Amino acid sequence: MFALLDMNSFYASCEQVFRPDLVGRPVVVLSNGDACVVARSAEAKELGIKMGQPWFQIRHLAPEKSLVAFSSNYALYADLSARIMQIIRDSAPRLEVYSIDEAFMDLAGVADPAGLSQEIRQRVREWVGVPACVGLGLTKTRAKISNFIAKKNPQHGGVFNLEALSPEAQRAWLSRVGVGEVWGVGPRLTQQLESMGVRTAADLQASDPESIRKYFSITLARTVEELQGISRLELEEVAPAKQQIMVSRSFGPLLRLEDLQSAIASFTVAGAERLRAQNSVAHALLVFARTSFFREDVPQYSGSKMIPLVTPTQDTRQLIAAAYQGLDALYRPGFRYQKAGVLLTDLSAAGIEQTDLFSRGDTEQARRLMAAVDGMNRKMGRGTVFIGAQRLGEPRRWKMRAERKSKAYTTNWKELAITT
Repeated sequence: MFALLDMNSFYASCEQVFRPDLVGRPVVVLSNGDACVVARSAEAKELGIKMGQPWFQIRHLAPEKSLVAFSSNYALYADLSARIMQIIRDSAPRLEVYSIDEAFMDLAGVADPAGLSQEIRQRVREWVGVPACVGLGLTKTRAKISNFIAKKNPQHGGVFNLEALSPEAQRAWLSRVGVGEVWGVGPRLTQQLESMGVRTAADLQASDPESIRKYFSITLARTVEELQGISRLELEEVAPAKQQIMVSRSFGPLLRLEDLQSAIASFTVAGAERLRAQNSVAHALLVFARTSFFREDVPQYSGSKMIPLVTPTQDTRQLIAAAYQGLDALYRPGFRYQKAGVLLTDLSAAGIEQTDLFSRGDTEQARRLMAAVDGMNRKMGRGTVFIGAQRLGEPRRWKMRAERKSKAYTTNWKELAITT
């Protein structure tokens, strides 16, 4: 028996935890640069606000409908997520943290899985303040659908167990779920399936896995088997290492090379930190920069450059040197650059890479230096120790706009919530 706990409107709910006066009001959280909506409270959804909708299209709702918008506060969301995952971990036999606001639990052998799920859900609500729903199923895909049903049908009290129903009742509920809501079925696949008459989760469940594999893919065939109650997706208690790491951002127009260099250096530093966190090294690095495709009144340009690394590395200094090499190759003066980024790719585990005849790769001294820098930044705050290249030009020109960002209520002593 699998259970999926998924927090409701997580980013918006995190903001409401420390602003109880906003409970019941429409709340949205905006993406980097305060550009688009990435989270909506239930009240915001009722206003017709869509995921990904640009802020400038809905800002008029602030005075008209008392809409409140926040800039993304990822440090707050990550901290509350960690607290929630610890609550689940203390209660469930086995746990897979699937995303910042979702976790799968293996409840095999639990006498009352629905009861335990309700206890965990209530504990998360009472101890952290974030609402959540739980779906139960014999497979992870069925648990996902159960969770979807729990969210859409509040009369079930936030917990829905598909397996507690008769086969007829199960099919009735699956018939109410569009095929596009099934885990792993994207928009394009939805169109293809609907053209074949497969319009609901029940239709997909009734399909022949071998035929689906023949006409689509083995992945979709496994989804069909999961819907039929055959478990094909195991619980991953240890998250697999990423195969690529991307750090990019949109910003105000940049004309000078020094400002782009500052941005690229900072993106590379962030990517290198993630690289070391999963104990990997990069064999190649890609740099890109482009103008805004939405501006028709200015010249357009988009450039990228892949830099193979002679020896794989996780050393920030070597990665920045490679990034600068790529930026020098793609930079064209006279353009108004509004997005840039770095992609670390062809990753492998550190310590097993093939070295070069004239270079032994990252030395022990380099690894210890990077570990010391990471440790100080974790303890004292990100950016306490930084690379000089990050301060080239004027960082304020490319820094992420966050005019509506809430306080660091749980991670900064100076911004702790105070009650009177």
